Amino acid sequence: MRRAVLITLALCMAGCASGVKVNAWEKGDLANPIMAFESDSHDARLIQHVRVSKEAASGGYGIGGGGCGCN
Repeated sequence: MRRAVLITLALCMAGCASGVKVNAWEKGDLANPIMAFESDSHDARLIQHVRVSKEAASGGYGIGGGGCGCN
């Protein structure tokens, strides 16, 4: 059983290092707006601002601010 787990783990790790490279002419497809996680970036930034101000957490999303929601 342990050998099977180790072989499966080794195969999974080998699959991650396959060396797939995105060519220059393929980058346009990845930059297409339909590939975005959010459909409306303005709406996503507003929701993110509200979440950061309510949770009193900041970092990684731009400028820092207070968590009291008064900014």
